[in-house]
Amino acid sequence: MSKYHIATVQSVHHWTDTLFSFTCSREPGLRFNNGEFTMVGLEVDGRPLARAYSIVSPNYEEHLEFFSIKVQDGPLTSRLQHLRVGDHILIGKKPTGTLVADNLLPGKTLWMLSTGTGLAPFMSIIRDPDIYDRFERIVLTHTCRLKGELAYMDYIKHDLPGHEYLGDVIKEKFVYYPTVTREEFENEGRITDLIATGKLFIDLGVKRFAPESDRVMLCGSTAMLRDTTELLKQAGLVEGKNNAPGHYVIERAFVE
Repeated sequence: MSKYHIATVQSVHHWTDTLFSFTCSREPGLRFNNGEFTMVGLEVDGRPLARAYSIVSPNYEEHLEFFSIKVQDGPLTSRLQHLRVGDHILIGKKPTGTLVADNLLPGKTLWMLSTGTGLAPFMSIIRDPDIYDRFERIVLTHTCRLKGELAYMDYIKHDLPGHEYLGDVIKEKFVYYPTVTREEFENEGRITDLIATGKLFIDLGVKRFAPESDRVMLCGSTAMLRDTTELLKQAGLVEGKNNAPGHYVIERAFVE
């Protein structure tokens, strides 16, 4: 257990039958960059059972927040979904990940493209003051099957612009573009299709991806990552890594 802190669950929120989030206490010495993930788990039969989770909460908050799917027969999520306030969970001591601004070359627009629970790391980044100093525009897209799965939408649309410290710059620089694939909605379709057809750029009144101006972060399903990566390569963008900044970065920790 030396790789983990023991944290106390502070709140649990069930978004749908398949999605939930929870907050827990944070060890004072835990440090991380916004966009990173850590291991989260439970002690089962005297041993840790854990998997990687992106941290939803920004790195200046006193608590930690995580966003998860519910898998009824999943070794861990079948247990995590029944968390209650006061329960103890395991939190990895060494957050890491590729979705950090330092892995990107300087640019004008930062695109954060997510599907499902891939939204999680971007929830911390959009509340990072530094990101608004680095880029002129911040665009977050979130694609789900159904409207009810667009977790945090009300917070992003209504609460975030009123943020005590970031509200003004968020109103000036931040753009949120939610889409769904199986219901009528203000924006419909897979994000890859919306990029390929150009509808995403038309809707936002901006030009298509270009290496000299656009930087992209990707987190989501295997299919989305594969298809979007191909589109980015066609546009001339090069992938960045921890030791070599580029035009786009992918979080591969959750890819099956």
